[in-house]
Amino acid sequence: MQERYSRQMLFQPIGEIGQRKIMNSSVLIVGMGALGTVLANHMVRAGVGRVRIVDRDFVEISNLQRQLLYDEEDASNAYPKVVAAEKKLRKVNSSIVIEAVVSDVTGANIEELINGMDLVLDGTDNFRTRYLLNDACFRSGIPFIYGGAVGSRGMSAVFVPGVTPCLRCFIQSADTAGETCDMIGVIAPVVDIAASYEAVEALKLLADDGTSRRNGLVTFDLWQNRYYEMKFGEPDRNCPCCQLKVYPALQGHEEDILTMCGRDSVQFAGSGPLDLDVWQGRLEGASLEVKANPYLLRTVLPGGERLVLFADGRVLVQGLDDFARARTLYDRYVGA
Repeated sequence: MQERYSRQMLFQPIGEIGQRKIMNSSVLIVGMGALGTVLANHMVRAGVGRVRIVDRDFVEISNLQRQLLYDEEDASNAYPKVVAAEKKLRKVNSSIVIEAVVSDVTGANIEELINGMDLVLDGTDNFRTRYLLNDACFRSGIPFIYGGAVGSRGMSAVFVPGVTPCLRCFIQSADTAGETCDMIGVIAPVVDIAASYEAVEALKLLADDGTSRRNGLVTFDLWQNRYYEMKFGEPDRNCPCCQLKVYPALQGHEEDILTMCGRDSVQFAGSGPLDLDVWQGRLEGASLEVKANPYLLRTVLPGGERLVLFADGRVLVQGLDDFARARTLYDRYVGA
């Protein structure tokens, strides 16, 4: 410990005592895209004892501009992001536990994913998942660190159950898709900074230095040289999460169809795990060329759309954002 973490331990607010606390901590990172790869890199190098990473997606060439744990081989082989990330991270720090979970995060599995975690870090790109994390964390009493990046703008906040308001007190509705990286782009430096804001707040909490925690929402625009911090006020007394304790994202049934904003993709949850060897045979039997790895299958359909089948049962129909057309193709090749 003394040599690996010596420079971090020389930093007085952490020291040896704080470092031991960090090493005995567990962190969940949801989303291993641009934000998530920076977060995981910082947590692993800082010596967090157990780092659980979760993502539903696979590496594509367009990711390499800003998602720093991946390379061209990962994209060529379409490895799941958490699988590629875990491989890199284990080479960085073999003394900690790194758990890679290839999965969508839903109301059905969020409780299992956050079980035993000391805090949750946001590496996602959509408010549907952020609300789910927010509600699950506040119900379980686990701090949730929010972060986002799009264009040249970034933002971050720390939400601590029983101490601060929650995410819903600031952003009460995500019915509109808003701007995403896939719609207006993003530059890599803004991702690094937004994720670093998250990471440093995580280290404060893990080292038990709550007095230094930032008490507000920070936003910045690197291109326009703007910075703003909005201090937390009182929670919204009508907040369904931190005040009324209804936790809307944890109620009801999960959607079995999800449009992935800006990506011309529709995701189907499926009804259970898929035997990829069996499905490769079926698709090839339908005269489709299949590219496969141990985690997923990819094929191009006659109309130019792309079909991706995951071992956990999820299916992506890419190249469109039309629910009806996507459902037709899903039913035709995978089944209702």
